[in-house]
Amino acid sequence: MNNIDPALIKKIVEEIYKRLESCNDEIPVGVSNRHIHISREDLDVLFGKGYELTKLNDLKQPGQYSAKETVKIIGPKGEFDKVRILGPVRNQTQLELALTDGFKLGVTPEIRESGKLDGSAGIIIEGPKGRVKKDYGAIAALRHIHMPPSFAEEHGIKDKDFVDVVCEGIRKTIFSNVLVRVSDQFVLEMHVDTDEANASGLKTGDTVKIIKSKE
Repeated sequence: MNNIDPALIKKIVEEIYKRLESCNDEIPVGVSNRHIHISREDLDVLFGKGYELTKLNDLKQPGQYSAKETVKIIGPKGEFDKVRILGPVRNQTQLELALTDGFKLGVTPEIRESGKLDGSAGIIIEGPKGRVKKDYGAIAALRHIHMPPSFAEEHGIKDKDFVDVVCEGIRKTIFSNVLVRVSDQFVLEMHVDTDEANASGLKTGDTVKIIKSKE
């Protein structure tokens, strides 16, 4: 036993862990509270020309982060203070709400894939330096899974497939029509909003499993 190379042992252990990890078909869950992605143009109006977001915490997806900055969201019937901005800046401003958030604001956010904003609900955004009125941009995000290619290949899934996912527990729930986005820039994670999480008893860090693929 004393003649065994420690480097070889380390390599074997690492390979075992790698194989065990690849056999794990559980998908971690991230619960998304209401938040907003901001364009450069709107950030300049809300916080001042050339303003740069201040990173508060890194998010699980590489390059994404929650910013220290927040804004007020104003609707026809109500408003939300201190809605968190997520960085980095995007090409379009996109407010992501739960459907019940829309009741308070007096808007009806349609369930959309991220970035599909045409015809979505309008909203007013207020920052410390100015106010922006958007004719569209407020959505309820379609539940989705960020998936690395290795996991997708192992499970026979392609980018933009829809799958069914089961959440076990006392409020066992099957989520249908879950969009899958595949990229080598993604870490495996399913995103649901607070309405969906509350209905099924999910919290960030829980896991779900795909039960079948849908054509």
